[in-house]
Amino acid sequence: MGLDDIPLFAMLRGRLGYLSERQQVIAQNIANSDTPGYTPSDLKPFTLGGMAGAQSQPQLAPVAVAMTSPMHLVGTPPRATAGPYRPRKTADSETTLDGNSVVLEDEMIKMNQTRMDYDAAISFYQKSLGLIRLATKKPGS
Repeated sequence: MGLDDIPLFAMLRGRLGYLSERQQVIAQNIANSDTPGYTPSDLKPFTLGGMAGAQSQPQLAPVAVAMTSPMHLVGTPPRATAGPYRPRKTADSETTLDGNSVVLEDEMIKMNQTRMDYDAAISFYQKSLGLIRLATKKPGS
């Protein structure tokens, strides 16, 4: 049994691959910040269903709120966007005269968030490996 057979490690591998790809896309946006007519791009957010091995993995069921005690407050389920307001894409307000719409501040924020997410995933990976080493260690050694 390899580490890829453990769902946690398969998910972490997919997350790290996604973050690596996102960093490349953001770096490309920054590199083209002076290119006339360049429009920045970004990846869709990472989901468990978007993993390469997700077809063989069971899909996660949605979590529902359950009241297990009469002392609990009644929760309201998340609302679907069934109201009159729908999100829509609008034109970027910071497009320069040459047609470039890269905003360096936004790209740097995305880059920093991606780096922090990558560091967190690596830390979680290392902690999980440490737990596996501890579990496989001979008692008393």
